Amino acid sequence: QVQLTESGGGLVQAGDSLRLSCRASGSFSINVMGWYRQIPGPQREFVAVISSDGITNYADSVKGRFTISRDNAKNTVYLQMNSLKPEDTAIYECAADSIWDTTAQALGVMDYWGKGTLVTVSS
Repeated sequence: QVQLTESGGGLVQAGDSLRLSCRASGSFSINVMGWYRQIPGPQREFVAVISSDGITNYADSVKGRFTISRDNAKNTVYLQMNSLKPEDTAIYECAADSIWDTTAQALGVMDYWGKGTLVTVSS
């Protein structure tokens, strides 16, 4: 089984930056890793994904401000968040899947999920 562990969340002011990390452990082979965020309510919002060969996809709301990257040797994915806004406040969840599928993963279809890390951006 794959385990995903996030870190790096915290409380910052608008305009500040944070870097989130997510480390994967287990024997399952992972192709795509990504980030989603959950605001109080039932729906999860897509943020960004990255394939094993470096192809990326971003939500329009974060494009130009957030950068997703990965270190395959460390089985770790990162989310560099710059120019943070109060509306970025959410629980950020790491996810992973064995197959690259940009359409499905933009809708939140992933095999494995972490517990999430809280990001709070004050005005």
